[in-house]
Amino acid sequence: MLTQTKSAFLQKLSAMNPDALPEREEAGLLAAVEEIRELKRRKNAVVLSHFYMPAELQVKHQDGGIADFVGDSLGLSVAAKNVEADYIIFCGVKFMAETAKILNPAKQVLLPSFEAGCSLAESITGADVRRLKEQHPGVPVVAYINTYAETKAESDICCTSRNAMDIARSLGGDKLIFLPDLYMGRNLQTKIKAETGKELILWEGRCEVHEQFTPQRINGLKLMYPEAQVLVHWEVPDNTVSDAFTGAGGVVGSTSDIIRFVGESQIRQFILGSECDLGATLRGMYPEKEFIVPCIKCPHMKQISIQNTLEALRAIGTAQEALFEVRLEEEIMKRALAPIERMLAFS
Repeated sequence: MLTQTKSAFLQKLSAMNPDALPEREEAGLLAAVEEIRELKRRKNAVVLSHFYMPAELQVKHQDGGIADFVGDSLGLSVAAKNVEADYIIFCGVKFMAETAKILNPAKQVLLPSFEAGCSLAESITGADVRRLKEQHPGVPVVAYINTYAETKAESDICCTSRNAMDIARSLGGDKLIFLPDLYMGRNLQTKIKAETGKELILWEGRCEVHEQFTPQRINGLKLMYPEAQVLVHWEVPDNTVSDAFTGAGGVVGSTSDIIRFVGESQIRQFILGSECDLGATLRGMYPEKEFIVPCIKCPHMKQISIQNTLEALRAIGTAQEALFEVRLEEEIMKRALAPIERMLAFS
């Protein structure tokens, strides 16, 4: 007989991911969730989980799951800074776990898999930023949060898709170096130019998930669902954004912008142009609404699972703990902290 906690977890998971688990997998999942919850308590650990994680990693502790906080990159940064527990288990990708360590260096930050990288973060290095600054002396460098610590350390300020516009408005001069996301930069450029007159100097990085949301893909779905509104992330190609809202309402913005827009919209059907498991998030939040989700998954985010999250928690206090620990050079952490803290002033 299921306990009330297990029943609540399965109910929430079913709302987020309607594909029923085979009974044998359900039993294993419930056992892992139960052990994680107990280990968190015993080892004074919290779990931070990104909206792009598999649905079972997004179910919150109060709903019978494992996540103490679920959010986007900015929300997770704020949460990490405020963690009081001894350990942070970061269900996200490497650059996010690095940011957590920089913001809360006294805590042990564990990443369940170091295979959880990011195509954007890997597209640029600290040396690349130094060369850009030599080519454009005095131009402020704005680094998207989707960068590794060495890149942040060479930047003037970080941003997320949620606060990029406010940060652009705040900086002096008539040019900004924005890196590394080419498409996000192009999408922001029109608005930034109109509001501030500033030009963006862009890098050639791309998100391997969001670049797959082509105009053809979105327009094909619009033909199939003509009453739906369109939800697209800043990271999709700029020609997709320019086409997406022809004959359709919707929003282009950050993950949080998308979530907020759905909550405020009177429309009941939406086409999602972002990572597949954001669809699970939205279904869990708004079960009365329908989401058409081309299931394009981030292969890096999906390196994190219930099983390796459990393994990270089991490793605490043993020799295996070092396999999961996020480590950074002190000098890099010190230099990366300043641009991150400047970003948080806009949160």
